[in-house]
Amino acid sequence: MSDTLPHAPSKLELLELLAAIGTAQWRDFAAAAAHHGLTSTQAKVLAQLDGPLPMRALATLLVCDASNVTGIVDRLEARELVRREPSVADRRVKNVVATDAGREVIRRVREEMQTTHGALDTLDGAESATLYALLERLRPTMEKGARTA
Repeated sequence: MSDTLPHAPSKLELLELLAAIGTAQWRDFAAAAAHHGLTSTQAKVLAQLDGPLPMRALATLLVCDASNVTGIVDRLEARELVRREPSVADRRVKNVVATDAGREVIRRVREEMQTTHGALDTLDGAESATLYALLERLRPTMEKGARTA
């Protein structure tokens, strides 16, 4: 056995691996969402709602036009998974808020992502901690870049 470390992966290799994992995780998320009668986009909206969020901010997060968000929110509201409420700062702005039922359904969607859970189960505690720390280090830069794009 060699004492040398394996080669450091190139950025392209890292990007390809991140893309493959992201695609597989998204597929798993979409399948779990469908099990609850949600499109992947509807589930993504629910997943973003840690607190009140303006419709325009949702459009930015979803990388779509604000008019598309209206239809998505209409369908979620019809199922009583979200509600619209006026912003306290500007009553012309409508915030979207997850209801208790909406928070429960997205919790179940995440819980039912069996492929993702299975993959994470292959890691031991130290590997999980290392992966978490690395992803936390990447997150601010990735989220900042997504907001300015």
